[in-house]
Amino acid sequence: MEEYIQKTIVVGVFSWTTTFLVLRNIFPKRSFDFCNRIVSIIHATLAVTLATLSIQDWKCPICPVASKSSNQQMEVIAVSVSYLIYDMVCCLFDERINWDNTIHHLVSIVGLMAGLSYQKCGSEMVGAVWITEMSSPFLHLRELLKELGYKDTPLNLSADILFASIFTFARMMIGPCITYLTLTSNNPFLIKAMALSLQLVSAFWFFKIVRMMKYKLTKKSSTSKNAINRNIKKTIS
Repeated sequence: MEEYIQKTIVVGVFSWTTTFLVLRNIFPKRSFDFCNRIVSIIHATLAVTLATLSIQDWKCPICPVASKSSNQQMEVIAVSVSYLIYDMVCCLFDERINWDNTIHHLVSIVGLMAGLSYQKCGSEMVGAVWITEMSSPFLHLRELLKELGYKDTPLNLSADILFASIFTFARMMIGPCITYLTLTSNNPFLIKAMALSLQLVSAFWFFKIVRMMKYKLTKKSSTSKNAINRNIKKTIS
């Protein structure tokens, strides 16, 4: 692995940790999770921006396939690796450990580190970063709104719908295409295994999200019907 990439990862871990500690001082009354999610939103926004800027040809965003990674692509990957390391360690200090999230982070770190070590698959891996982080701001916004007192409000439902829609588009429509190209190209076995694992994890989360949205939309519909019935009864009375 190149020395500048190692430095980027180290500086990145330090920067994300510092940002979290600053946020804890700014929002002392907010929870550990609240501040960590703000860091996650910052990373997701930065990752999508850097990934977009690193695209070499918009006619084929993930081309060239199975090629040597450019310096810019490796830097994008290194920034995300540094965040994943920070977030995985940070979550271990929270009151409730999310093992699904921890496993996802481990798989992602191993896959991205493999790409950095081989210095290959830069286009595919940056594409993977792009689709995985695209929906992240709305994922975390949902939880921030709940802590701010907007649970079960139209605003929170809007964040839910945006998250579910973007996740479905990115992970279940574009994701399988990138996975297919990674598996069918001349890539190292470890990178192929990680690509397949991430797609399977995305599919697992997709079904959980479908169940969540079905419940929320059904609940919203029931609440609306009850409100209409109450208004009718009041009018009759």
